[in-house]
Amino acid sequence: MEKVISALWSVPGANTLEVYKKHGGYEAAKEVLSSWTPEKLIEHVKASGLRGRGGAGFPTGMKWSFINRGSPKPKYVCINADESEPGTAKDRYILELTPHLLIEGTLICAKAIDCHHAFIYCRGEFYDQIAILKKALAEAKAAGIVGKNALGSGYDIQITVHSGFGAYICGEETGLIESLEGKKGQPRIKPPFPAVVGLYNCPTVVNNVETAAALPWIIKHAPEEYKKFGTEKSGGTKLLSISGHVNKPGTYEIPLGLPLSEFINSPNYGGGVWKGRKLKACIPGGSSVPILTAAEVEKTNIDYESCAANGTMLGSGGCIVMDETTDMVHSLRILGHFYSHESCGQCTPCRTGTNWAHRILCRIDDGEGRPEDVDELLKIANNMVGRTICPLADALAMPIKSFLTKFRSEFDKKARREKAA
Repeated sequence: MEKVISALWSVPGANTLEVYKKHGGYEAAKEVLSSWTPEKLIEHVKASGLRGRGGAGFPTGMKWSFINRGSPKPKYVCINADESEPGTAKDRYILELTPHLLIEGTLICAKAIDCHHAFIYCRGEFYDQIAILKKALAEAKAAGIVGKNALGSGYDIQITVHSGFGAYICGEETGLIESLEGKKGQPRIKPPFPAVVGLYNCPTVVNNVETAAALPWIIKHAPEEYKKFGTEKSGGTKLLSISGHVNKPGTYEIPLGLPLSEFINSPNYGGGVWKGRKLKACIPGGSSVPILTAAEVEKTNIDYESCAANGTMLGSGGCIVMDETTDMVHSLRILGHFYSHESCGQCTPCRTGTNWAHRILCRIDDGEGRPEDVDELLKIANNMVGRTICPLADALAMPIKSFLTKFRSEFDKKARREKAA
């Protein structure tokens, strides 16, 4: 399969302007900035079927079309590089190995909505990747690729790299915007949506790193060529991380629609469950999505529709594999700790619910559980879903419900065990 995003990852020096340009870098952006109208660009991306790669999977071209380009206010693009979802490790490789690909994609995003100042918001822990990205941006500015009359096109565009401080909640688009404005990173109530009232109360588009990185290839090819990689409703390729109990953990570019079992077991990808053990469960799209049993994995393909049909989500693309020895109670306890720690505290069901659920999970895992604890966890999860400003509460509630439904016996066994002497 031809690589759309990761084609240069193995090329020495691909993070430099010289090498990137030798491989056709910035040709797409120059064409778009010089001669494409926003309307043409939006329709081209719509026709490609590209959907947001940050988790929600919303059609990219449609998202751009919501911006009122006739507004007298400035329009802004925010690239979400705050990759903090446990199990997900894809955007960081774009920042590290091909930062100019992201810069070029950002230029294309900007032209689509008549934006003249774009921001790349990076996870604070990406210390090395931020340094690489800033160096690449300095190269691009010195070469006239970014700034006034970018690429000799007559279009002015500035790009600013902004570092966060390690808050998972700033991966939510309005939390990201609040942080960019210098405020506490807490999500906003919607509506109004960022397309209407976003950064500095101006029309704003927030796109994921992987989404932007796919754009140069899409511009160079007919939309139908991109759609050939995927399915009818989930077009193109996807970067997918795989971790846990597999022989070849890593990040791979795959065609959407690939069977999940093939991704886990193929020597081209995960290489199978390690140590000759059997598959017990898999979280297909990052820690916040419902878990799948081994039997469900066999029925699931890696695309938005197939994941939904099997009761889970493709999410941010973080596949976590668990073998037959995995303690599901302890695994959920770890997730509970993460989401309890990362709740911004703005909404009571999340602030209280994540902490309460985590404390119960600790009690069960430590052998101090009570028979009613498992039902209490389900009750808490049901009272968290859909009752908060952002989906962080859901990000713990959905795993709780799926873990307890599919592996109930393990939780019951631990909850009923007497405290060790």
